[in-house]
Amino acid sequence: MESMGNNSPGPEIRALARNIRMSAHKARKVINQIRGCSYGQALMILELMPYGACYPISQLIHSAAANANHNMGLNKANLLVSRVEVNEGAVFKRVQPRAQGRGYPIQKPTCHITIVLEEISRSNDPIMSIESRKRGYVWRRK
Repeated sequence: MESMGNNSPGPEIRALARNIRMSAHKARKVINQIRGCSYGQALMILELMPYGACYPISQLIHSAAANANHNMGLNKANLLVSRVEVNEGAVFKRVQPRAQGRGYPIQKPTCHITIVLEEISRSNDPIMSIESRKRGYVWRRK
């Protein structure tokens, strides 16, 4: 985990889900839509998307926000999805019986999802807004 320096806008809150029964490719398709969004905006996007991967990801965002609220006393409205990553997990291997005594292999992939939320505090850097963080622009005072 990265150390928090002076350029970090607030504390980082992590939530990790391991061995989720979906492929990492399908989870990344959903994750790329919420990267850089605020907490409420990410939940709204996940609720309206028609993919099955949205439900475990929204549960994980709820869990990260609950961690922030309970452990650090942060307000959920001030949270930003700063970093999201999906890694491939173990592959469950099964056999599908086929004709004439043959067996075809079936691979059931899993993935690990990590979500990091940050607090947005306007007192630290009043120039930088949520939209500029989402686009990757960071302006510093000289």
